[in-house]
Amino acid sequence: MVTLNGKAIKVAFDSSSFDCYFSPSEKGHSGVMVLHPWWGLNDFIRSFCDRLAKEGYSTIAPDLYGGRLASTIQQAEELSSKLDGKEASRKVNAALDYVLRDKHLTGGKIGVIGFSLGAYFALVLSSTRREVKAVVAFYGTPGNVQWEKSEASYLGHFAETDPYESAAVVLDLENSLKSAGKKVNFYTYPGTGHWFFENDRPDAYNPNASELAWNRTIEFLRTTLGKSE
Repeated sequence: MVTLNGKAIKVAFDSSSFDCYFSPSEKGHSGVMVLHPWWGLNDFIRSFCDRLAKEGYSTIAPDLYGGRLASTIQQAEELSSKLDGKEASRKVNAALDYVLRDKHLTGGKIGVIGFSLGAYFALVLSSTRREVKAVVAFYGTPGNVQWEKSEASYLGHFAETDPYESAAVVLDLENSLKSAGKKVNFYTYPGTGHWFFENDRPDAYNPNASELAWNRTIEFLRTTLGKSE
């Protein structure tokens, strides 16, 4: 059983609210938003938020599925196919606004980390919100996006063998970011497939690649958002 240190919160949305997981850091550092993969806001994502909080980053993860979770690819495909993309984007923006108001933050710098489906929303968000200064994409791309408004730096973790994200698509994304003058570091991890970072996916999890990606992520956040005291 996963031990969690954060808490469930409600974030205002239109005339109602939606659920998020919030893991505050007492170190008074910058904020990070984590966007879940197509499995939903599961315990892996919650524990990942807690892990970031221990590094000094108050972390929020919006639930884009309204509490629904998938454990199989078929279930995940069904949930993701029914997701209202425009509504999900609005929720991501509302969660970002919540983090920006958090009393624990200093400097108003925000990082966004997205996994697969979440990476799509993270990358798109950075193209419209200048408060986003750092984006980490785990095996996900956004399609055709204009980067002129972005003030973010980008870190990408991609699998060597991935039926969902081809090497050509990843290269196109990298080149488009570089052409727009953005700071970009993309890594491809040998011997890995999609979900290699997620330890609740035993069919894909690669502990060595995961540790390396984690260390690179923390160093990237420290460089772009600032170091913990």
